[in-house]
Amino acid sequence: MKDHAAHRLENKIKVFRAIHDLTQGELALRVGVTRKSVNSIEKGHFVPSTELALRMAAVLECTVEELFQLPADRVDKS
Repeated sequence: MKDHAAHRLENKIKVFRAIHDLTQGELALRVGVTRKSVNSIEKGHFVPSTELALRMAAVLECTVEELFQLPADRVDKS
């Protein structure tokens, strides 16, 4: 059984969509994926490719690091 939590990313897509007054569908159209894909990424069920993360950040006028974060329990501070 796969550990889905090991591949989870936290994100602020919804926050940045609100700042830019974009629906999931509008963001999806601008980055070249389906609304369902944006929804899955936003809910943390799917981790985007590096290319898609970069496209989303460009459209939302932020950095990838501002948009996506590792959960605190997955950050190795040693």
